[in-house]
Amino acid sequence: MTLLVTGATGFVMSVLGRRWLETDARARLVVLDAAPLDAAAQRYFAPFMQRLSVVVADVTQPTTWRPALASHAVTHIVHGATITPISRGTASEAKREPEAENPGRIIDVNVMGTVAVLDWARALPGLERFIYVSSGAVYKHHGPDRPGEPLPEDGYVMPRRLYGISKLASELVTERYGDLFGLSTASIRPSSVYGPMDRVTLLRAPRLRYCAYNVACGATASIGEMVGWVAEKVPGFGAEIVPPEQADIVQDPALRDGMWGAYDVSRIFAETGWQPRPMRAALHAYMDWMAAERGAGAR
Repeated sequence: MTLLVTGATGFVMSVLGRRWLETDARARLVVLDAAPLDAAAQRYFAPFMQRLSVVVADVTQPTTWRPALASHAVTHIVHGATITPISRGTASEAKREPEAENPGRIIDVNVMGTVAVLDWARALPGLERFIYVSSGAVYKHHGPDRPGEPLPEDGYVMPRRLYGISKLASELVTERYGDLFGLSTASIRPSSVYGPMDRVTLLRAPRLRYCAYNVACGATASIGEMVGWVAEKVPGFGAEIVPPEQADIVQDPALRDGMWGAYDVSRIFAETGWQPRPMRAALHAYMDWMAAERGAGAR
């Protein structure tokens, strides 16, 4: 089996690609990305380089990558290549609107890049599944109707920014291509993501009953709780609440439901058996990886 992952130099897609190679000694991975593997990615994939191929090209320009993929018998595709125009939460970043810098490019990559990959994929004779990596950004800021419940996949979809709009558009395009050409397709909607994660099970599920799946923790955690978990591994670490003009990081505490709250993950659990690690354990694993990576980079 050969998996094509677009955008695989990013941290989420790279983890998925490595998991694919780890779980089957016969599996192969093809990476299509606008950037080559950097030093960290090369270390990460080092045990599997004989089964890894990298194609550096712009996903919106099929003539630059179709010939290079012709020799690979691709059976599964995870399309994750995207532009994510977000500010980073600092006081200075919060004042800028990154979507205004190049809005056309966001739509081009996030929508027409998806169309380009689907147009190529629909002609593959051995394709078993196409997974589109969407985002919780497709949801509106409030919901569900009963406070405290996790957000389901159905309803509550109302993106207001170009990123979420382009993600929802690509979800619908992916679903329609599946209907038109008999493809097994689905979209996943990750919540805010970080660190080492397991996101591979949908690729090998015998069948998929839904067109969209939340991939998340299933519960909320406050910034204060996360600060406490970090302090367990880094004694003396802490944070304090200060006026915005004095803050290093600016977050709105009122954003706690809708796309900012917990997502219902019962659908993906029922289909695949996947369930998330507790957030505390996942955060600690991420910190361990960062420490190891700093050590590797220093050598």
